[in-house]
Amino acid sequence: MPIFISYSHQDKEFVDKLAIQLVRRNVNVWLDKWELSVGDSLVEKIQEAIDGASALLVILSKASVGSEWCKKELSAGLLRELEERRVVVMPVMLEDCDVPIFARGKLFADFRTNFDVGLRAVVEGISKVTNPSLMRFKEPTYHTDWSIDWGVINGDLAIILNFIQIPVKQPYTCLTNIEISADAVATKVFHQNVAERGVDKAKLHVLGVLNSHLSSSPELKPILADEREHIERFVMNGPSPTETYAVRIGVRRLGEDTGRDILVNTTGLVTEGFQFMSAALTAPRSSKSHGA
Repeated sequence: MPIFISYSHQDKEFVDKLAIQLVRRNVNVWLDKWELSVGDSLVEKIQEAIDGASALLVILSKASVGSEWCKKELSAGLLRELEERRVVVMPVMLEDCDVPIFARGKLFADFRTNFDVGLRAVVEGISKVTNPSLMRFKEPTYHTDWSIDWGVINGDLAIILNFIQIPVKQPYTCLTNIEISADAVATKVFHQNVAERGVDKAKLHVLGVLNSHLSSSPELKPILADEREHIERFVMNGPSPTETYAVRIGVRRLGEDTGRDILVNTTGLVTEGFQFMSAALTAPRSSKSHGA
């Protein structure tokens, strides 16, 4: 999901520089240079963007705080909605100015004296919602940490997925390790995707193939009764029948033995990872960034 930047058109030069630096760090920035019309509501404009945004950077300067949108206070209800949707709202201090009420008390990125220092604060602040290859999924009773990595072994592509499920009130964790080995054709497809679309989109393609394969088969839900690893092996094809992948899925439990069997929804884990990565790499269809 993209990063929206709310700014005054008078700060265009700074915003362009910031956006370029974020893009170079593989951050998906949605920047549409336009001015709010007289009477437009900042709250309404931000609400339009909530469904597609993972973070909102608000550029604070004398020009922006003097504009109509920044004279309006963000409602407590909207701030709560942003928080519940895990949208990071970060004020970006470009110069000394009157800080709007909604930004007071928030951690902000300070560009007043050093651009690099401010940029580092922005990157660190939004990293948890902009890295499509690392994430934590939170549920009421447990959370899941996941990552996707890749490498080349003997000339062929290998994709590695790891999921660690950590229950809130149980003394154990569950580890799901998925190794995907590509044949020569699939490896060529991956490198073509890297060249044309970037490495993250290339990884997403392989994850999509796995998700489609598991979704079209009976749900993979191994039952873990002890410390031994439950292993599944199969071969799957990409969009082309000659694009072939060999898959090994290993699922095991770690920690204390509670005497109870554990059911792991491996298909659900892969789908969750695929949906997150897809959203992180896809810009919204109709939302816009905000100008003043």
